[in-house]
Amino acid sequence: MSSITLLYIILAVIFALFLAGFQYFKNKKSMSKLNMLFLLLRFITYLSVLILLINPKFEQLIITNEKPNLVLAIDNSNSVKHLKQDQNVLKLVNRLTENADLNKKFNITSYTFGDDLQASDSLTFSERETNINEAFNKLGQIYKNTIAPTILISDGNQTYGNDYAFVTNAYKQPVFSVILGDTISHTDLKIQQLNVNKYAYLKNKFPIETILVYNGNSAVNTRFVVKQGGNIVYSETVNFSKENNSKVLNFTLPANSVGVKVYTAVLEPLQNEMNTINNVKNFAVEVINEKTKVAIVSDFIHPDLGALKKSIETNEQRSVSFLNSKTILNQFNDFQLVILYQPNVNFKPVFEVLNAENKNRFTIIGTKTDLNFLNNVVDAYKTEITKQTESYQGISNKNYASFLIEDIDFESFPPLQSNYGSTTFSVPVETLLYKSINNVRINEPLLASFESNGKREALLFGENIWQWRAHTFLNTKSFIQFDDFIGKLVQYLASNKLRTRLNLDYQSFYNGNSNIVVKAEFFDKNYVFDSRETINIKIKNNLSGEEKTIPFVLKNNNYQVDLSTLKPAEYSFTVSTTKEKISKSGNFTILDYNVEQQFLNADVTKLQRLATNSQGESFFIENTQNLESKLLNDNRFSIVQKSTKNSLPLIDWVYLLIIIILSLTTEWFLRKYNGLI
Repeated sequence: MSSITLLYIILAVIFALFLAGFQYFKNKKSMSKLNMLFLLLRFITYLSVLILLINPKFEQLIITNEKPNLVLAIDNSNSVKHLKQDQNVLKLVNRLTENADLNKKFNITSYTFGDDLQASDSLTFSERETNINEAFNKLGQIYKNTIAPTILISDGNQTYGNDYAFVTNAYKQPVFSVILGDTISHTDLKIQQLNVNKYAYLKNKFPIETILVYNGNSAVNTRFVVKQGGNIVYSETVNFSKENNSKVLNFTLPANSVGVKVYTAVLEPLQNEMNTINNVKNFAVEVINEKTKVAIVSDFIHPDLGALKKSIETNEQRSVSFLNSKTILNQFNDFQLVILYQPNVNFKPVFEVLNAENKNRFTIIGTKTDLNFLNNVVDAYKTEITKQTESYQGISNKNYASFLIEDIDFESFPPLQSNYGSTTFSVPVETLLYKSINNVRINEPLLASFESNGKREALLFGENIWQWRAHTFLNTKSFIQFDDFIGKLVQYLASNKLRTRLNLDYQSFYNGNSNIVVKAEFFDKNYVFDSRETINIKIKNNLSGEEKTIPFVLKNNNYQVDLSTLKPAEYSFTVSTTKEKISKSGNFTILDYNVEQQFLNADVTKLQRLATNSQGESFFIENTQNLESKLLNDNRFSIVQKSTKNSLPLIDWVYLLIIIILSLTTEWFLRKYNGLI
């Protein structure tokens, strides 16, 4: 309590005594006991009121001891078991978590990671992917402002993600790497990489590139073969030595029939080879009998044209050609879809042919579009002409029913330049994206589609869509989300199939280590998404005959089922709705491939580099005896003593009010009892 506050309290006592005395002692030669009691009660009242106004406080100092965190980041991937280190990991984790001295100094928390970080003490070593970089990114968010030395228990074999050896740029904690494995070099042959397109075209040959690697000292020769079923479709003899330890093979295979073709690439193992799993790699190619050709028609150059071509051609089933309003006239029959980019009066013959042949089209309207011409040649819609421009962002319509779309955060995309004004439609239209200004949706379509007289058409009211593709890459480090969105739009426009109430989204084949998710979308009779339906998938293993039925789970604006637990095989399936009795069937193949079993040694170099860069230390799993003492004796991880000052009132105001009420009430009753009122 400060000296000035103490002075105020003394003055309050004097002043309260003076006021009470002035009221009860004035003009009286002597005081009765009753008056003395009244004076005391009044003094208490005045003093309580003054103390309440002064509100004296004192400071309370609280001292606490805060222990640093000790983070155990444990590799739970299948490669740990493949390298026969799972039991060593369990013993080390138990030893660390049960160490009394470590628990006294640290708050010990265990995490496991594979493709994602999990706060868990249970170790199964069953994860099919490893992303060490992502684990450190999440740990960095959790322990951003604390002391948290980290013990990384891993073989260091990362199957995807950014290089974790330099993760210390973001993760500012010392990392102690426990290396699961050794540095012994074993003789090994390996199919390092096999590159092949997902799709091939009937009666064509598809190229294959294979990278083969040899780890050993002596010269060896073996054979590389590719099998389809029990038949060898390609073979080649390869020779390796210590100096010439890699080969790149390029060859082609014929696509003779339509469907998913599964192949097995085998690099025949050596007699003393320890790991033969990485000598075999399965791959598949879907053979199709047609290719979708798309024409982009424009009379001037714009970045949007290149962005559309890149997005459409990410699917090998599609090709794009650039034409102008004159060169397209004699080539209409070569294309399944025509994209009209900002048409002007020169496009009149183009529209005449399109209308005569009732062809599907995708029209992009921008600031250079001749709206007068467009309003004259098109009957389905009319656009208001204001000769003003505006920037619009997009907001996705979750009730869009023509095909399944995913919201890729359109609201965050840069705005498109468009003409200011409304558009009226004379045909039923479905909106994919609504226009918005400053995140406020207006009831105008930015991207819409409609069907009329047996043809399909889409309209985009804006230019600079190339910025959307670039923004997708900035957000996700990939163009995939945007390219998939454009791909689905092109697939819808290039297809003349009738719209159905049950739509499925799946691939023809999956790698055994990937997540296998089948998506479905169900609509009511008005083609509005229906979230009330119960959908099941009945799956049959075509090899074993085993069948199982799994329900779909409603997630966002579609139904999903995770089939990642299925074993590699060929499967047929039927998706059916419970209430409406609508069903669809299909087939897919799961390839036998486990990326976690391709490793023979730990990645010692990266784990040691990570420890060095983070000012930690690395240990092999067999030599971790000094790990505990290093942590206990490191002065960087001392217990931190923190002091907290709290300012507390000397007397709580509630108690002062109670005292005031009691003193006044007592005085009133005494005066009433004695007939003084």
